[in-house]
Amino acid sequence: MSLKYLHTMVRVKDLDATIDFFKLLGLVERKRMENEKGRFTLVFLCPPDQADGHNDVELTYNWDGDDGLPSDSRHFGHLAYRCDNIYDLCQKLMDNGVTINRPPRDGHMAFVRSPDNISIELLQEGESLPPQEPWASMENTGHW
Repeated sequence: MSLKYLHTMVRVKDLDATIDFFKLLGLVERKRMENEKGRFTLVFLCPPDQADGHNDVELTYNWDGDDGLPSDSRHFGHLAYRCDNIYDLCQKLMDNGVTINRPPRDGHMAFVRSPDNISIELLQEGESLPPQEPWASMENTGHW
């Protein structure tokens, strides 16, 4: 089963100032997504010679602020990995005592936490898998 590192997400309070900081480090903006419904902006930055999308820092700017976030967020969001089969990987994790905080009900995305409480996003390679049990009816556990 292969695993490919995707990106690290951090929450920011001042998007422009944070972009300017990362530009000082030599990173460039690779992609930007504005989500009107979710009221957030995502900005993906990377070194200019690594614009393949596998070394990104994802800046997440919540338009309405971060007051509703869990108190342990410390502005670090998650690590993200793409996997060959999200159901098989989640089953393997569960079989080894890992709690699936956000089950892959959609056949595409799941969240787990490391022993140090680091949030890990798992994404299905390619198209979403068809919904299947027990995942389709599994509730969220804790926060992710």
